[in-house]
Amino acid sequence: MTNPTQITVEKADGIATITLDRPEKMNAYTGTMGAEIIAAMDDIDADDKVRAVIFTGSGEKAFCAGADLTPEGGGQVFSSGEEVKDLSDSRVRDGGGLLTLRLFESKKPLISACNGVAVGVGATMQLAMDIRLASETARYGFVFARRGIVPEAASSWFLPRIVGISQALEWCYSGRVFDAAEAKAGGLVRSVHAPADLMFAAKDLASEIAENTSAISVAMTRAMMWRLMSADHPMEAHKIDSRAIYRLSRGADAKEGIASFLDKRRPVYPGRVSEDMPDFYPWWEERTYE
Repeated sequence: MTNPTQITVEKADGIATITLDRPEKMNAYTGTMGAEIIAAMDDIDADDKVRAVIFTGSGEKAFCAGADLTPEGGGQVFSSGEEVKDLSDSRVRDGGGLLTLRLFESKKPLISACNGVAVGVGATMQLAMDIRLASETARYGFVFARRGIVPEAASSWFLPRIVGISQALEWCYSGRVFDAAEAKAGGLVRSVHAPADLMFAAKDLASEIAENTSAISVAMTRAMMWRLMSADHPMEAHKIDSRAIYRLSRGADAKEGIASFLDKRRPVYPGRVSEDMPDFYPWWEERTYE
């Protein structure tokens, strides 16, 4: 991974922290930022020392104030901006969606620590993260209808699954900006914290995962939960559950999990996500853009 210019990445104690780092622009999103996050995720997924990922914004005002459509930001981040007639052309693809699809594929759990304003893509990128924490100063807005466009970053798939269809439609129909308390009441965030406590809470949660669980178990659980909640029958989940239990119960991590429990000690799991995933993973068919 080359040195990024619009994000920072820190790794310590099994946790990677990705910080959107354009504080002078309220961390507004650009195509460069999106590409840097994707590259960082590629590096993190390949790094077995990283067990969880925290996303936050630089400065005190914003997580991400949406897309930077100024000349400095490139002027266009959701697609190439080129005029094309064939809507299946890859240049039509939404840049925010390319990011959330990559986050969806993550093998590591993703935690959002929203420290301020999060509107547009600043809000929708967090939907592909697993657990969302908010500062009392956080503000969210799915403002697309007020800009004459539609929700992006695959948020029409993510948002209703997280908060329910009625709440998703209300926030998107109105396009209004709402506070952290409403976000929690609506099911968008897990908890609200004083600004000074936000990152401590996020790191405590990430550490609980990193220090106590099998990386392979977590990676499988993440894939199963995200992918199987849309299955049309519980039999589809049963098929994957059965394969996973069969394979993992015979592995080194399961042996360590039982031994550490009996010995009343913290486990040291030997399994590595980079090379020890079950032989049927990934079980889903390859998705292509059409």
